[in-house]
Amino acid sequence: MSSTFNGQGIFNSGPHRFAIGAVGESMVANYIIGASPSHGTTAQGTLELDIIVTGRLVASSESALWTLRNAVAAQLTHPPTMATLVDHHGHSWADMSFIEFVEEPRTDRGRVRSVAYRAVFRRLAT
Repeated sequence: MSSTFNGQGIFNSGPHRFAIGAVGESMVANYIIGASPSHGTTAQGTLELDIIVTGRLVASSESALWTLRNAVAAQLTHPPTMATLVDHHGHSWADMSFIEFVEEPRTDRGRVRSVAYRAVFRRLAT
């Protein structure tokens, strides 16, 4: 089974894994929001769901690797597109927005070209 976001298999060129980000309560220091007492914290609601995908884009040439990068970049829109994210085990998360893509600073070269990445998807509070 392949992984998809918005119906596109943008991470299927190489190994990748899905992880759930921090879960729990969003806390803000009282002195920031002017609450009393100023030395405590106040709960602001539950954290938005983050799904983090880490892996490698893998291609047979430098040109093909840039094609993969461009396909990923095309999914990063403003405002973010809300779509379904599906992992390679068939688990899906509805209403996710692709908010960040970070590549490692080097491209590995050998029989194939590859670059490691970290992608963050978030279910934005409405």
